[in-house]
Amino acid sequence: MPAPSTQSASPPCRVAAVQMCSGGERDANLATAGRLLQAAAGQGARVAVLPENFSLMAQRDADRRALAEADGAGVVQDFLAETAARLKLWIVAGSVPIANGPGERISQSCLVYAADGTRAARYDKIHLFDVELPDRAESYRESAHMAPGSKVVTVDTPAGKLGLSICYDVRFPELYRRLQAAGAQWLIVPAAFTAPTGEAHWEPLLRARAIENLCYVVASAQYGTHPNGRRTWGHSLIVDYWGRILALLPDGEGVIVAPIDLAAQAEARRKFPALSHRVAALAGAA
Repeated sequence: MPAPSTQSASPPCRVAAVQMCSGGERDANLATAGRLLQAAAGQGARVAVLPENFSLMAQRDADRRALAEADGAGVVQDFLAETAARLKLWIVAGSVPIANGPGERISQSCLVYAADGTRAARYDKIHLFDVELPDRAESYRESAHMAPGSKVVTVDTPAGKLGLSICYDVRFPELYRRLQAAGAQWLIVPAAFTAPTGEAHWEPLLRARAIENLCYVVASAQYGTHPNGRRTWGHSLIVDYWGRILALLPDGEGVIVAPIDLAAQAEARRKFPALSHRVAALAGAA
């Protein structure tokens, strides 16, 4: 197990998860995100996490491609930088469509902005949602228009070292083992989880990732029925290193806030050293 960060001695840091029901109008979605981020800052959060697809829940794949931005510049990225600086708030932008060149598939990118508006990290979604839902007339093929990422990404924040992931990633525990091995002290799962899979799996998966890594998990979600007809589960939540739910928003637009106490987490890891009991032959590269 990596040595605890020197940030473990810091006072608990308040973090926020933002829940939205995004539609197909980018400007309207950004206005909503801005209002909710301001509410998060007003509740004392130093870091706020937006859901997947916060700026656009597209009607068609072509709509998402049309609004994909060049890396480092664009309406959405400018909004995030300006809002972070104005609110003096770290913003974890659940996912932003980033263009990779003419004719190429886009990236689903989680972008992190520091409180001065500078970009601190980019993570491209590794696991793409290519599924047919059992007993449902619903199917998804993200790989048809998205390119998978390949890099595991952590970033230092006021709440400790953060491990980045997006939505479907949560089903792959080996990613979170890699993040924890890289020193992650808290994890984020911004999502647009479908209602059927969310009802069955959302909370158990998130609590499992927290428990097995003795790590905080902050999950910001889309909720409700979107203009494209997709229904998402909501239930944004913040889970502590013991799997306890610290804050939950089952439905509706809003913000939840809870403290991340790295000193308490480090003490739990010391007293319950499951991470150091992993068998190297079974753990693999993680």
